[in-house]
Amino acid sequence: MQHLVGIDISTTAVKAILIDSRGGVVGSASTPVNLAIPRPGWSEQDPADWWDATVASIRALLDRLSLLPKSIVSLGLTGQMHGAIFLDALGDIIRPAILWNDARSAAQCAEITDLIGEDRLREITGNPALVGFQAPKILWLREHEPENFSKVRHILLPKDYIRYRLSGEFATDTSDAAGTLLLDLAQRDWSDEILSKLSIPREWLPDVHEGPDVTGHVTVEASQLTGLPAGTPVVAGAGDNAAAAIGSGVVQEGTGLLSLGTSGVIFVPTNTPRIDPTGALHAFCHAIPGAYHLMGVILSAGGSLHWARDVISGHGPNRAELDDYDTFIELATHIVPGADGLFFLPYLAGERTPHMDPTARGAWIGLSLAHRREHMIRAVLEGVAFALRDAWERMKMLGMAPPMLRIVGGGVKSAAWREIIAAVLDVPLQRLAMDEGAAFGAAILAGVGAGTYQDAKEAVAQTVRLLGDQEEPVRELVEEYEILYCKYASLYPALKSSGVWEGAWPVGRVRSVSHRRSK
Repeated sequence: MQHLVGIDISTTAVKAILIDSRGGVVGSASTPVNLAIPRPGWSEQDPADWWDATVASIRALLDRLSLLPKSIVSLGLTGQMHGAIFLDALGDIIRPAILWNDARSAAQCAEITDLIGEDRLREITGNPALVGFQAPKILWLREHEPENFSKVRHILLPKDYIRYRLSGEFATDTSDAAGTLLLDLAQRDWSDEILSKLSIPREWLPDVHEGPDVTGHVTVEASQLTGLPAGTPVVAGAGDNAAAAIGSGVVQEGTGLLSLGTSGVIFVPTNTPRIDPTGALHAFCHAIPGAYHLMGVILSAGGSLHWARDVISGHGPNRAELDDYDTFIELATHIVPGADGLFFLPYLAGERTPHMDPTARGAWIGLSLAHRREHMIRAVLEGVAFALRDAWERMKMLGMAPPMLRIVGGGVKSAAWREIIAAVLDVPLQRLAMDEGAAFGAAILAGVGAGTYQDAKEAVAQTVRLLGDQEEPVRELVEEYEILYCKYASLYPALKSSGVWEGAWPVGRVRSVSHRRSK
């Protein structure tokens, strides 16, 4: 029996999964990683921690299994998108990685827009300049940490640093590269025009490959550390959203994925580049050769629920009980839709779709003496659903809304939350028999690269299984939420125009920080 490995470098942990050629999960292991918030609006991690966690997860996975490691025929990589890892000429880490949810580079986004032009930038990359993307982080480093910038010789995305440590190769895939703001979407390669205008040397960037392409092989050194057979092919893989889509069987037009993790994502494949003229939706390459996708992203979906649980639970006698998400959400089921006039804006880390506003902030609106914590929880669940509806509306306006969404992520375990989301979007939801996340999609891509499957469509046909029937929207709830959504949609413009969010995350000049850990 052939086996395939998928590795996912997320913001919270590194997960390794082993599957057989029929999609059966043989085993998995996860190792947590630390997140640093050195200043408000900043988000960093040490890439060396990712590598240590990768080694630990693979070791733990293989140690639990009786199979011979030589049955592993290929390995695929996925992970958090947009982060910037800076390496020197020796391949050593210069400073902590600046992550996808870091908001320090608003000034650099404006600079990029001025240098390239808003329309031209969207025409080439499919996206406006956003603080989450990699390109403004590079310019931020040049301006604020010139000493560190002078050492840069390689710039990688998170999963591609792990590729480098496994294989010694500098490479990436089209789906992840599309989130840098440096890729020519139509050509599926780096844009010489953008690189020239931003004065970023092309040789600093890794080679771009299609998702199933073999980019290198596990080195003897990496084999000794991980237990993987030396010479195991390492395929290009995918950014986490594209990998999750493949692992959910969302590989062709007419299908769609809703991911309810820390962030919230609506992902719809397209056969050709489809660019939202407003820039509210991302246009990226899919990890399937020649394919693309549109994507709406809200930054705090499950993240809002996690935050609310910590804030509401506090340190009282019921803290342990409320730490359980099922118990926490259950409180909200006793509250009527609309939470008796209470709304929640889930902009705790700024927002992407549709506002593309890093200065936006979360809020409960409509609080009264009659509201209890149950109302606040209900408002959070509904607020996230309304924010997803903002993205869904853009999909519908572009004629790209599929008739059903497959739904994955930690948040989908809650039947109450699924019911709310289905009604707010007015679309059936379909769960998977196995929801192993992006790592599963990375393993599938590894199988395509190894020749286990002819292509991604054949791969998902053999490996992806659905759970039961579609969950249909409850018609009474659909009608109630239609009215409530119209009220919700008026809140962001009102708060934005009031100026209450101005200056919420001051970003000033900081001293250069040196960070070096050997390979």
